[in-house]
Amino acid sequence: MIFSAKRKNLPGTHRKETRSDLRLFFGKIYFLSKRYCQWFFERKCFAKTLVSDSQIDFETPFIISKHSSPIYRELKDVDMSLQKNKETNLNIAIKNLHGLRLEQGLVFSFWYLVGKPTKGKGYLPGMQLKNGGYVAKTGGGLCQLANLIYWMTLHSPLSVKERWRHSFDIFPDSNRTLPFGSGATVSYNYIDLQIQNNTKQDYILKLWISDGNLFGEWRSEIKVPYSYQVYESSHAFHPEPWGGYTRRNTIRRKVLDLKGNNIIKDELITENVAWMMYEPLLAAESSKEE
Repeated sequence: MIFSAKRKNLPGTHRKETRSDLRLFFGKIYFLSKRYCQWFFERKCFAKTLVSDSQIDFETPFIISKHSSPIYRELKDVDMSLQKNKETNLNIAIKNLHGLRLEQGLVFSFWYLVGKPTKGKGYLPGMQLKNGGYVAKTGGGLCQLANLIYWMTLHSPLSVKERWRHSFDIFPDSNRTLPFGSGATVSYNYIDLQIQNNTKQDYILKLWISDGNLFGEWRSEIKVPYSYQVYESSHAFHPEPWGGYTRRNTIRRKVLDLKGNNIIKDELITENVAWMMYEPLLAAESSKEE
């Protein structure tokens, strides 16, 4: 079963709140501390073993799911140097994730493995979404890595234990190949991506960068007798009574037999609601261009 973290106050169902700086400061301390406690008291539950490239090929010869995404995109008012820095940040983070053996019963935690992205580790300022806009922040751009891992996981028997979504839709679709809201945002350390292996075989995560693209694979020691189709439904733009629009959809998954002829089940993955930071007309025009 796929689990997804949900916020209590979904955009579009409650008026947007403005919290004081003091409340945000102490709130961050609370959630940071809570995550550190989880990592300490449940440390035996988290996967941490990395294997070599030769072990990956030998121990897990079967590719269960794979995906790739371009690192560089032309975005309005976004300095391309931030995307160049993003490639550096991704390479550093990958060193802590590539070759991870996710054994039976264990949990993959993005931040438990990557650690805090700091200048001392070589991380550079990259683009990070914040409160309906973007800022240049050390380690920015790692969400692309979380997006890729999350999308691959949806095409595997692994279970998503924790996933967070963006509360804002900042840019109109530009050559979008995946459904809106099918990614996973991360922010150190309490906005995490966690994946649990509830199957009866081990998995290994393979990640690399080549020619300006990010690549990934979930691999296993045996074949999986299923195929997966992830799709969106009920996509719409909603005007809100207090102004602005929200974008909404649901992400669903069909589990089929290996040949893709018979649907075993069609399940809900998550529901998305995000405040739009541009006019819906721009989204419609962007869709026509695709």
